[in-house]
Amino acid sequence: MKTPLLITFSLLFASLISPVQAQSADAPVLTAQDTTRSSEPTNLGSPEARLQAAESCYTNADFETAASLYEGLLAENGPDFNLYYNLGNTYYRSKDLAKAILNFERALRLNPSDRDTRFNLELCQARTIDKIEPLGEFLISRWFRNLGNLMNSNGWAVTGLLCFVLLIASLTAYFFSRHSWLKKTGFYVGVVSLILCILALYYTTKTYQAAAYPDQAIIMAPTVTVKSSPDQSGTDLFSLHEGTKVTITNEIGSWNEIELQDGNVGWVPASSMEVI
Repeated sequence: MKTPLLITFSLLFASLISPVQAQSADAPVLTAQDTTRSSEPTNLGSPEARLQAAESCYTNADFETAASLYEGLLAENGPDFNLYYNLGNTYYRSKDLAKAILNFERALRLNPSDRDTRFNLELCQARTIDKIEPLGEFLISRWFRNLGNLMNSNGWAVTGLLCFVLLIASLTAYFFSRHSWLKKTGFYVGVVSLILCILALYYTTKTYQAAAYPDQAIIMAPTVTVKSSPDQSGTDLFSLHEGTKVTITNEIGSWNEIELQDGNVGWVPASSMEVI
């Protein structure tokens, strides 16, 4: 699905979201809004008080209550990197790997460059049952993908805007300068700026589409049998377990066609997974 041209250009002028330093999965959880804690929230009806209450419950190992509070804040306020990260930590500590992986993946969708979240995700994935070996990937493809993970859509939008400004300045120097060295500099800088501007626009669109139209999911059922067709009478192909990441390639009724990183495909009930 292509992003409307208006949305793509509007993203180029989006402001950066202030980065937040994440914590490791075994460390106390902090938030961007307020790192101080009151001993007893006076008004649990306010989001700030519920946030402090969730942090307090996490610190006191009441992970069920903490998860419920974080889930409520997400349902009320919408996607938020810090809430997803904290919720992933909470489920990790309560040994619910599938939900921990789901929320760490959602956090990375909003901030793909966060190292702590990626480390915690890998820690959870190492404890899952299914060990899916991905198909071979060319070095340049891996490099290209890792480059896109350096920033979210807002970051790439700002980068593209800066490269565009530099391109305009370089063209101005090339066409209007009377000095040959300045013309040459403007030419080469302009070429580099144009390439970077195109890359930034591509990554802005790609990361935006990944966030707006997710096609990946996490298996949430303890065990699910992958079928050859979208019905219970289909041939059993193989089994998957909770926490495994899959890509949704098709949907028919209450069944989803999935593809694994190793290239295997099949059908599973949509109720057995949750979209990232």
